[in-house]
Amino acid sequence: MTDQAASPPPKVYGWCPGALRPMMSGDGLVVRVRAPLGRLTAEQTRGLAELSQRYGSGLVDISARANLQLRGIREEAHAGLIAGLRDLGLLDEDAGAEARRNITLTPFWQAGDVSHLIALDLAAALTEATDLKLPGKFGFAVDCGAAPVLTDTAADIRIERGPDGLLLRADGADTGLPVTAEAAAGEALALARWFLDQGGASEGRGRMHQLMTRRTPPAVHVAAAPGAPRLAPQQPGATPFGLLVALEFGQMPARTLAKLADHGALRLTPWRMLLVEGIDSLPPLPGLILDATDPRLRVSACTGAPGCPQARAVTRELARDLAAAVPAGQHLHISGCTKGCAHPRPADLVLTATGDDQFDLIRNGTAADHPLNTSLSADALRAAPDLMTEGS
Repeated sequence: MTDQAASPPPKVYGWCPGALRPMMSGDGLVVRVRAPLGRLTAEQTRGLAELSQRYGSGLVDISARANLQLRGIREEAHAGLIAGLRDLGLLDEDAGAEARRNITLTPFWQAGDVSHLIALDLAAALTEATDLKLPGKFGFAVDCGAAPVLTDTAADIRIERGPDGLLLRADGADTGLPVTAEAAAGEALALARWFLDQGGASEGRGRMHQLMTRRTPPAVHVAAAPGAPRLAPQQPGATPFGLLVALEFGQMPARTLAKLADHGALRLTPWRMLLVEGIDSLPPLPGLILDATDPRLRVSACTGAPGCPQARAVTRELARDLAAAVPAGQHLHISGCTKGCAHPRPADLVLTATGDDQFDLIRNGTAADHPLNTSLSADALRAAPDLMTEGS
């Protein structure tokens, strides 16, 4: 029996931190900033970097929902941070409005296009819907470009482009509702209320894809949804909108964030990357990955110990050491516990910490799946990284 099996399961909070409702972690408060349209002006970027250094650890994350997280915020400094965020125009009216405005927008939008206009309408509608009591992780994806990019991004209600126009779809459903750009936000809120009416949030928790396993979509959702394409991972490099740059394990020092403000406005992505508008190159900066062949892109790792109180081992140091041993085309996920926050989907190789620098090995699964090998030490993995792949 492994330490993992003998230990209590990690705590599942069931909600995401915000600015007004931060979450305590092992290194202080985690404060999540939901930038409007997932975009930060140069002034806002510099301001966030300064606030991170003044009130926190000077470390900044980007989440899988395309939000920025300031880490290590001291409890007594939270009020000062909130005042600073308000001055930057990055604060909602209250914690409820902040939680409802959980929208992931394709980073490849242009001012005035369909995705942009729907996201504006949806944000306003969610802010005004004070009676809408959705689960803390419930979210919306707006992905109306010619080619979908958010198919693998977690969301409960999707507004996307179908074969015959715009489609509103419950996550996990094969059919959806044809909508116009003008009606999309209102219909999205109607679908959210249907989710609640159908018992999708028992005890305040629940996700749309779970409801879809025991319910059919609303009767008017009869239009066929496009088949979910298998998307190639986004890579650092130039795009028509600017330069995509990856963050090592989704984290960078605040001083790097401040430097990026010198090059343009930023768009936050759900791929642990930033899009720097209007440029095609950058000088090297701490925490950034600019080369699409960098082996660190084959590895994901959570905060780990001691930054996360749920984690049972240090994760990122091991991930750096093992990255070069991950075969091209495969992905290694190193998780501090069975929650698997850094990569909730199955990965080719998974190392789940069980305590005392011991890890269980899982292949083609998640951090919570049954292990193929148990009690592999971090030192043994460093000395013989082929332990991960031998016999596969």
